[in-house]
Amino acid sequence: MSLEIGYVTLGMAATNSFFVQGKTEDGKDLQQVLFFDPADRGDYLVQKLQEHNLQVAAILLTHGHYDHILGVAAMREKTGAKVYAYEGEKDLLSSPNLNLSESIGRPCRVEPDVWLKDGEIFELAGLSITCIATPGHTKGSCCYYIPEHKVLMSGDTLFQESVGRTDFPTGSMSEIVRSIREKLFVLPEDVTVYPGHGDLTSIGYEKKYNPFVQGEIL
Repeated sequence: MSLEIGYVTLGMAATNSFFVQGKTEDGKDLQQVLFFDPADRGDYLVQKLQEHNLQVAAILLTHGHYDHILGVAAMREKTGAKVYAYEGEKDLLSSPNLNLSESIGRPCRVEPDVWLKDGEIFELAGLSITCIATPGHTKGSCCYYIPEHKVLMSGDTLFQESVGRTDFPTGSMSEIVRSIREKLFVLPEDVTVYPGHGDLTSIGYEKKYNPFVQGEIL
């Protein structure tokens, strides 16, 4: 089975919202998609997916910042899809102050249906996915790895030649560097990285050219 990945960039922070749609070997589309970080317009995203006869099977969150979660309520309400998140992000998802939604005048809380553990492997829409805890951008940030297709949804942990900011609540530069080196750079170099902002990259490219993960960890 091959994999098709689409995305929409939305919101004041230009957040990449990715959706993963499997394809059978004969090319027939599977109708269900997995949606990662529905930015701030869940209703719009559902409408566009429905126009292509696609249904949201699950909503997966990489972390709890407002620009990744404001669209969750509308998407869940319109689709009935369950919300998945790493268990280390409970504080941010429940606090409009910590997740920064209060600061933009749109207080938001999210209560996931499923709390994942670090290293947990789970099945959704015919895909095997691993939750990788990557604290640093926030203490409960995580990435989602689809090994069969060498796909990594990195959220705001790893960007092309950069890393996520660590000056927000619960952030830590030493932790994000350690997470990338110890959790992500051990993946195959040809894994494609789908970040929460900016352009796609790969593990191999970032190991060579990302200046934020060179040198000693402070």
